[in-house]
Amino acid sequence: MEIKAEFRLPTQELRDDIPFYTKVLKMRMDMIYPADDPTIAVFSGHGLRLRIEKGAEEAPGTLRILTDDPDGFADGQRHLTAPNGTKIEIEELNPPLVLPPVQHSFVVRRLADQAPWVIGRAGMHYRDLVLDRLGGAMIASHIRIPDGGPVPDMVHYHKVGFQLIFCVNGWVDVLYEDQGGMRRLNAGDCFIQPPEIRHRVCEASDDLQVIEIGVPADHVTEIDHEMELPTPHERPEREWDGQRFVHNLAEGAAWEPFRLPGFECRDTTIAANTKDVAGVQVVRRGQGTPQWSRHDADIHFTFVMKGTMLLEGEERAPFPLEAGDAFVIPPGMKTRYAEPSDDIELLEVTLSGAFKTKVIET
Repeated sequence: MEIKAEFRLPTQELRDDIPFYTKVLKMRMDMIYPADDPTIAVFSGHGLRLRIEKGAEEAPGTLRILTDDPDGFADGQRHLTAPNGTKIEIEELNPPLVLPPVQHSFVVRRLADQAPWVIGRAGMHYRDLVLDRLGGAMIASHIRIPDGGPVPDMVHYHKVGFQLIFCVNGWVDVLYEDQGGMRRLNAGDCFIQPPEIRHRVCEASDDLQVIEIGVPADHVTEIDHEMELPTPHERPEREWDGQRFVHNLAEGAAWEPFRLPGFECRDTTIAANTKDVAGVQVVRRGQGTPQWSRHDADIHFTFVMKGTMLLEGEERAPFPLEAGDAFVIPPGMKTRYAEPSDDIELLEVTLSGAFKTKVIET
């Protein structure tokens, strides 16, 4: 069974449209009728089939043409209007990734504030952890799947500069391009998804919860209808835009003193595998007394996974925090993680990964 779909556009005089769509837009005319006084013509090209019909009731609309050579298409014009009134936009097929400058701010997002959950891609529930998104520089999402089982996902990829998936609760099975068979992410584990690596979320436990960090905030997700996962070859050393896929396991990880007194941490090897684009550490209570400090990271995000603490900031009222809360500290701001409970556990994400902290002795 053969099926063809057409998108209809109106015209007042078909003879004026034919040279525009064939010569300027480089489309092919496939059909025209009636022969003695044509009122309908069908054009195809660029993955589209257009039916231009005299007297059609639809509005002329806008046609976007994506090409890898926009300056060589339509004599370099980016905005045109066809004789039938349709507006034409010529855009780049694969525009370069733009990373907006960070608009630094002190952000505290508490679960108790009843931040709304929204239904996003593949039926997953999303909660925004950084409302201003630092001027579009990053997005931090608390994602959950309440009811476990197969996930209605497709093979896809993200056009990002950096993306982290950290499992807070439950487990999820994911297939990745060139990374062998099924990968299970358990609580405490994390993935680094390099830019444009193909993957598919397959199955999740009940009450799966993950934290997803993406740079920039607004990025495109594309479906790959051709690739089948798993791919036949396993290539763990492959890089995407200078980054490797990372599957870091919490089980058996070594703990060491954290840069802030009173805490210890386990490193997730993210800094090493992203060439210091980002750093990801899990932090818990250690020896010593918490001190005031400042950092110089471009982005410094923290999510409270367990326990409680008091976030103190210069010229700010203290914020009592508990599991599910998140905060962003701008560079140069004086803060202290006071009164941490014995079971405190934090997820810290920094961009760039190589940065300095100055502890301020009291």
